[in-house]
Amino acid sequence: MTCLSYVHTDSWECKFWESPVCVLSFCFSFSSSLSLSCSGRAPRALTLDLLGELGFSENKPPPAFHALNVTVPGAAACWCDTIQLFGGNKLSLGDILHPAIELAERGFPVTEITAHHWAKWLKALEAAGKELGGDFLINNQPPKHGQVFSNPALARTFQEVARHGKAGFYEGRIAEAIVDVISRNDGVISLEDLKNHTSTEVTPIFTDYKGVRLWECPPNGQGIAALIALNILENFPIKDMGHNTTSYLHILAEALKLSLDDTLHFCADPDEVKVPVEGLLSKDYSHQRAQLIHMQKASVNGHGTPTGSDTVYFSVVDKEGNACSFVNSNYMGFGTGLVPEGCGFSLQNRGANFSLDSSHVNHVGPEKRPYHTIMPAMLTDRTSSRLLCSFGVMGAFMQPQGHVQVLLNMLEFGMNPQEALDAPRIFVQYDKTSREWHLNVEAGVEQGVAEELQSRGHIVRWPVSGHDRAQFGRGQVIAVGAWWDPALTQCDPAARVLWAGSDPRADGCALGY
Repeated sequence: MTCLSYVHTDSWECKFWESPVCVLSFCFSFSSSLSLSCSGRAPRALTLDLLGELGFSENKPPPAFHALNVTVPGAAACWCDTIQLFGGNKLSLGDILHPAIELAERGFPVTEITAHHWAKWLKALEAAGKELGGDFLINNQPPKHGQVFSNPALARTFQEVARHGKAGFYEGRIAEAIVDVISRNDGVISLEDLKNHTSTEVTPIFTDYKGVRLWECPPNGQGIAALIALNILENFPIKDMGHNTTSYLHILAEALKLSLDDTLHFCADPDEVKVPVEGLLSKDYSHQRAQLIHMQKASVNGHGTPTGSDTVYFSVVDKEGNACSFVNSNYMGFGTGLVPEGCGFSLQNRGANFSLDSSHVNHVGPEKRPYHTIMPAMLTDRTSSRLLCSFGVMGAFMQPQGHVQVLLNMLEFGMNPQEALDAPRIFVQYDKTSREWHLNVEAGVEQGVAEELQSRGHIVRWPVSGHDRAQFGRGQVIAVGAWWDPALTQCDPAARVLWAGSDPRADGCALGY
């Protein structure tokens, strides 16, 4: 999956789009409110009746890595459509893909954290009886830290897309290879499903919080969860509580639980059901939800969230002021782990986020888009629409939680982008076995705070450290000007200095050149 946003900061015209390898994709302009959605749909043959005949149900869904969880990949179409609709005719698709083709052919040294998760997800696939294709192995082993990994098959895939556009992916050799590997593993995607994939227009969503406006992806993406949480938190004196104090983390955790409950209950394909976005984002509704929070007692039960991760995020701002907020994701490491022959990529399992409950708005159905987790973001000034920052925090259902925490670190606690990303986080996670919310607390939060949270009824896991810190997301931020620091802003309010930060929980960096 891919998500991306574009902003031209000289004229303050903002275009916001998200593209996916199989997920939500949209483009947005303040002047035209035009958005482009390329989210992949379920196969036409995938019905609740079919799943029932195969022995699957809400309580016994297909295994996470099953081919039935593959939805139509949407990224390739989105790249092509985005360039056609919003490109300046300076670069062709071939020009844009050339660096990726060269990297895939020549290879690159694998970094430490990437090597760790590569091996972890390979073991997860093996435990599920799956074999990852040789395209992703070196001498039948996952690459180690420092080994050079190349993927010539992926280079050939990009070359075909560069030459033939969407038809190079959704028809011909690549499409046939996708259908072949899925059908051999009991999936139901057809050549027609691929050929019929289209992009559609959607409307981006936002909420205002203390003078700023946060823009997120609309359903079927989960960006609305971050907006709901911010609306709830607006009812509390966050800054006065102090950063990562017991009271702050308690209120934060409770607001996140409520926002995730709402999102999991209502978020679905807007072409199939009416998602009450306006009602969910109303300030009156958030005030009502805030009344459910008890200052001294944690809520434990809720709808809960599925598991999943493996998303890549980057943000770029160029010398003209164009900003790009971009996400790629396979979900659950390598997705299904199914690799179409000679293509160099694995197929995602985003359909795992469908419900098999026929009464749920997000139930599986032909050509439906499932609940999606990826969510790039943009922050603007509420009054002038001036770009304040392009940012994102990857990590499945941690993403809205990361967006809120990083943003509040800057808005409420005066941190610059790097400080905001470095600060320890929490992650509210639902345990399906006990049907209870757990509160994972990162190392760096004081022991006394963790103990006090436990005394308020939270089921606390502390300290989470090492590679396990990946569960708290991996974010990147580029901000325009020091708007979080009144002293710096007053010194030179017109300065367009770019401030950047890169998450220490991932292999990444902030560069200026």
